[in-house]
Amino acid sequence: MLTETDKKPEALPREVSRLSRMLKVAWLGQTVASLAWITSVFSYGISQTGDWLQLVAACSWFIANIAAIAGPEAADTDI
Repeated sequence: MLTETDKKPEALPREVSRLSRMLKVAWLGQTVASLAWITSVFSYGISQTGDWLQLVAACSWFIANIAAIAGPEAADTDI
């Protein structure tokens, strides 16, 4: 039987943890850098294969940053 002291809020700590991970300087810096890289690819134009590779690399970096936040709390390392 559950009592009031046995109930543990699950959603709130995870949200706080995600927010605290997003506010770390390392994560913010990497995310801003990846978005700047994506922006620079479009500002210079995509005219060669290397430009597409640059765009794929920048987008992959950005997606990895988002995945680090969306992942479980156990994955919280230095990000």
